[in-house]
Amino acid sequence: MNGKATSNRTKLERGRGALGPALELVHTGRAPTRAVLTAELGVTRATAGAVAAELEALGLIRVDSRPAAAAGSQGRPSHRLSIDEAGPVVLAAQVHGDGFRAALVGLGGRTVATAPTCAPVAADPAQVLGEVVAAGAALLRRSGRRCVGAGLAVPSALAEPEGTALNPLHIAWPAGSPVRDVFAERVRDAGITGPAFTGNDVNLAALAEHRHGAGRGARHLLCVATGHRGVGGALVLDGRLHTGSSGLALEVGHLTVSPEGRPCHCGSRGCLDVETDPLAFLLSAGREPGPEVSLLQQSRELLRSEYDDPAVRRAGAELVDRLGQGLAGLVNILNPDRIILGGLHRELFAADPERLRAVVADRSLWGRSGGVPILGCALDHNSLVGAAELAWQPVLDDPLTALA
Repeated sequence: MNGKATSNRTKLERGRGALGPALELVHTGRAPTRAVLTAELGVTRATAGAVAAELEALGLIRVDSRPAAAAGSQGRPSHRLSIDEAGPVVLAAQVHGDGFRAALVGLGGRTVATAPTCAPVAADPAQVLGEVVAAGAALLRRSGRRCVGAGLAVPSALAEPEGTALNPLHIAWPAGSPVRDVFAERVRDAGITGPAFTGNDVNLAALAEHRHGAGRGARHLLCVATGHRGVGGALVLDGRLHTGSSGLALEVGHLTVSPEGRPCHCGSRGCLDVETDPLAFLLSAGREPGPEVSLLQQSRELLRSEYDDPAVRRAGAELVDRLGQGLAGLVNILNPDRIILGGLHRELFAADPERLRAVVADRSLWGRSGGVPILGCALDHNSLVGAAELAWQPVLDDPLTALA
């Protein structure tokens, strides 16, 4: 083989090796132009152009070679890069205490179609996941889009590598249910192409926020969130979820914040899980939960519409103080560079941000000397978007192989 042929092959291999990293940069919004892509990849402009062209040929991105110049700018603007809105999708699903939601999600975390259901979750995971996948399959049929995988978020710790739900405390599934295997089987039975993945809902919320929301740019991101019931936590380190040796890390809901407090499902008392979730807020405010809508929605509506009520304000302050105590302990142990709050915690923080910051600063070792930024989560249905991220990961790793 002559030298020129060898050089061309090397360039081609280098470009193909950059396809995954390039796609992730566009997917997460970090490379809006070819010039930025060139700099981020550390390649030549020609290589970056070839990579972008190949991703466009795969139907994943769009390259605008003649973008309009910004007002007052000089010189020719760089090619603009964006997600191909007609490209493939993944099936994303989330099961929670009040039902489930199925959706089609494209690159960039963009939801294309969704099918929510609010109903009691059956005690048989196979039945529930069958209904979830059937709803997703119906969305796919109507859309006519290519599907490259499926992801599921569940309100339980998942043991690795088995993918079994160890403690589905707020749904009636048996402990140890083989959720990952059941979901994958239902996906195959429905004729949906691509691999199927399953993860804990708060872990996936953190992953989605890190890539597309309030966690962008953080190296050590702590996420704490209320779901429809209970409290969960997650940690993203240098872009990767920290799940521990067997998938069970960051069960922050079972930190004790009120030793004489409410009995917890885990057998202890006064855990974050039962002291700062939507049910705790409703009860502390003297409200009797109703069956009409989810506890999370009832809590949000109460906080938004009746925060001037002294009982509601006292309940909010009580939950904020307990949440702050828990966050301070986590700051002391984990030393994150950002904290994001989801679910009802986001709403409580928005109602009185300075109170929560003060509690965390007062109780954490390093709070007074620097402080940790605290933000509300930015994405709606972030666990669902995180489930989609699981399904997109093989494409981000190796677009050519995943789409072959």
